[in-house]
Parts: sequence; structure tokens; C-alpha cells
Amino acid sequence: MYIEQYYVEGIAHLSYLMGGKQSCAIIDPKRDVEDYIEAAKRLQLKITHILETHLHADFISGHMDLAKRTGAKIYAPKSGKCAYDHVAVGDGDSFDLEDMHIEVLDTPGHTPDCVCYVVTDRARGETPAAVFTGDTLFVGDVGRPDLFPGQGEELASQLYANLRNKVLKLPDPCMVFPAHGAGSLCGKAMGAMRISSIGYERLHNPALQHETEAEFKEALLSGMPEAPDHFARCSEINRKGPALVGDLPAPGPLAPDALRHLTGQGHIVLDARDYAAFGGAHIPGAFNIDAAHNFSTFAGWLLPADKPIVLVAASDDAVPELTTMLRRVGLDKVSGYLDEGMHPWIVGGMPIAHMPTIAIHEVRDFCERGKETMTILDVRASGEWDESHIEGAVHVPLPATRTRHEELDRDATTVLVCKSGARACTAGSILQQHGFTKLAVMAGGMTGWTAAKFAPKCATCALTHGPRTQY
Repeated sequence: MYIEQYYVEGIAHLSYLMGGKQSCAIIDPKRDVEDYIEAAKRLQLKITHILETHLHADFISGHMDLAKRTGAKIYAPKSGKCAYDHVAVGDGDSFDLEDMHIEVLDTPGHTPDCVCYVVTDRARGETPAAVFTGDTLFVGDVGRPDLFPGQGEELASQLYANLRNKVLKLPDPCMVFPAHGAGSLCGKAMGAMRISSIGYERLHNPALQHETEAEFKEALLSGMPEAPDHFARCSEINRKGPALVGDLPAPGPLAPDALRHLTGQGHIVLDARDYAAFGGAHIPGAFNIDAAHNFSTFAGWLLPADKPIVLVAASDDAVPELTTMLRRVGLDKVSGYLDEGMHPWIVGGMPIAHMPTIAIHEVRDFCERGKETMTILDVRASGEWDESHIEGAVHVPLPATRTRHEELDRDATTVLVCKSGARACTAGSILQQHGFTKLAVMAGGMTGWTAAKFAPKCATCALTHGPRTQY
């Protein structure tokens, strides 16, 4: 048995190739499937099985594309009621891949349709060697049970029972291969390691240390991060079967006049440059989501899914990867991109907007003088805010700026604050769409503020590999 892991930055998604001597399975594939096809070719293996652990909420799966291109069979949970051609599996089902015997465990809890695939490598022994846990069991965490309104308590109870009565019955040496790592919003506080073992998780996973179901549920259901808007949408797309990537048109270059015409037809502009570049000059009404800062997650969360998208990138070479990242969260309507970036737009005399940056020391001076009309708006997640924030600041998490902008004083200068500046600028782009004009982004965010010792360091912000560090 050979296992190769694949990691998608930003959504912290983990998928796997599990191979024998001639054939292999792909578990929980990402939508852009070329890596698996190239790996199978390199390893001289034929992809014969595609295993889905559940209807993924945070990304669009590549099962349909992979099956189309390889002829492999898709195995998916019976309880998912998938609408495409597949082998429906549930508790007690099993199948073989060469010497590998794969048993299915129904493990609802994160979602009602979760399964785990337990693999015994009979070439080496008769005890389970690996388990692909999907979003049931992570390294240092378990799947969140609160994604289905009104079902959180019930799913948490099911998760507690399934972990103890099924997953933790596996032998301690059995390797654990989850579908996500630290940074994913499918759990609460995942660890930085991307593989583990049943024995290690039994001893060290905080979510598995509670002695009673009541304690488990109380800990799991409290302090959960907000679920992004696109989670329900992605689950349904995965159930029906997403469009084939090969059938989607590639976005083409647009001259400024053509882009302006499309915005008049309801297309939205997504500017993927960093906050300093966006702040200097951008197309009025554009969204800003920095390509280097959880682009997929925030795009899926914040952008209207029914609107065609026009991209503004730091370079035209970045457009294919940006398009891939949007497709990973089901945003398939990428109609074009501004050819050669903002320069032709600016020199063509088109209208521009801007959003200046402000230094942390200037903000500190404002705070000390206390005379100027200024709102410090912290758009980080609640956990970050609770650990450390600027005294007197207002807290509105980034996604909530879409609806809570009426709570803010439009006449005041609003200084936007996040960890570094990226989310602050995204929030500013949303506020501009709602008529705010007096905006500034605090350069360096709370990272700079705490480095200057103006406030205690936020432990969540400081962790390089910690849970949700980028949200």
C-alpha cells in the first residue's frame, strides 16, 4: 500500500492517492484533478476508484471530472443521495483494491452523510492499517456539527457515539488521514500536523478527552467560528454533481471599454491585488480579495454566486490560478479579466477609486488625542478580537460588514483593522459599495500594532500554523 497526500492552500483541504501495484484510488479529490492524473502516470498506476467521505461543504469535489477522464467508479455515502452515477456505500459495506480491503463505517456527525474508509493491507497483515476519516476526525479536532440549522445537538450526539463506538475501536497504530488541516473552517481548532494515528488522537486530541456526551457537546458547540455562506451551496453542488471543468470556458482578456460595458450588465469586478495596490487605484465598486489571503474561502463567502465575475489581477499570468481558486468554491462564471491590469484602465481616463493606508503610529496618535472623529473598525474573527484589540475599537467581523454597515458613522473616518491589512481592505471595498468614502486601512494591522507593543499579542494571529490563523 502506498499513500500520497495533496494539500490545497487557503482551504486547507487534504486529499489522497492510495495505490497498489497496478491500480489506485483517489480519496476526496479537489476539483482540479491534473495532479492525480500526473501522479498515477508517474507511478504507473491506473485510477480505478474515487472515494468520497461526504458531501463536502467548503469546496467543490473533482469526482465528476476524475471519473470522466479515467473511467474510475465513484464511491459515495448512501445517505448523501447523490444524483450522479456512483456506488452507494454505507455501514458494513466493503470492497477490495488489489491486496487492500476497504470497509465502510457510517459516521454521521459533521454532516448526516459522513463515512470513514478503513483500509487493511492484507499483504502485510490482517489489522486495519489506515483510516480515511474525512471530516469526522481531524488531527487535534473533530468535525463541526453545526452546519445544518436545527440539527446541531442531534449531530453532535451522533458524532460522540460514532467516534467512541466505531472510529476509536480501531487499533492504536492505525494511521489517520483526514480531509482537512489547520486553517479549515470545517472544524474548530485543528492541529498543524496533517496525518496522525488512532493512538495519538486517543491520547492527545482535546475533543476526545471529555468523559461524557454532555461535556463533549458543550465544548464542541460553544465558540464555533461562523460558517461561510457557500457551505450549503457547495454541498448541494457536490450532491448533484458539479459541472465538468473541461466544459467551462477560459476567461478572456478585456479592454477597459469592454469591462465597463460588462459592469453595466451586472457583472461584478473582483480585484485580487494586495491592499496597497488596490488602495492606490481601483475600479469603483470592485471587491478586493487578496489572492494570497484565503482567496477561495472569502470569494465563496462574500461574492454573489449568481453574478458573472471579471478579474483584475496583479499580472495576466495569475488569471488561470485565480480562476481555479474560484472554481474550487463553485464560482464558475468567470467571464474575463482586465487585460494588462489597471494600467490601461488608468491611462484610458476611466474612473478610479482609492483607499489610503494609515500607519499604526498615526492611529495611536489619534487615539491619544481623542479629538478627531474617527472609528477604528476591527474586522477580524471573534476569537482574535477576544484575545487582543485596540481599546475603543468597534468590532464587526468581515462577513458582517455586508449587513451591519448601517451601524457605522459615515461622517467619521473609518480606520479598518485586521491581522495585517488584507481583510481590512476587503471590508473597505464592501463599505465603498455602500457609499462610505472616508476609509483608511491600518497598514500592518494588529500584527504591527502588537509589534509596537501598543497591545498584548494576539495568540491566534501569532501562530504560523495554528487553527484559523488566516481568517
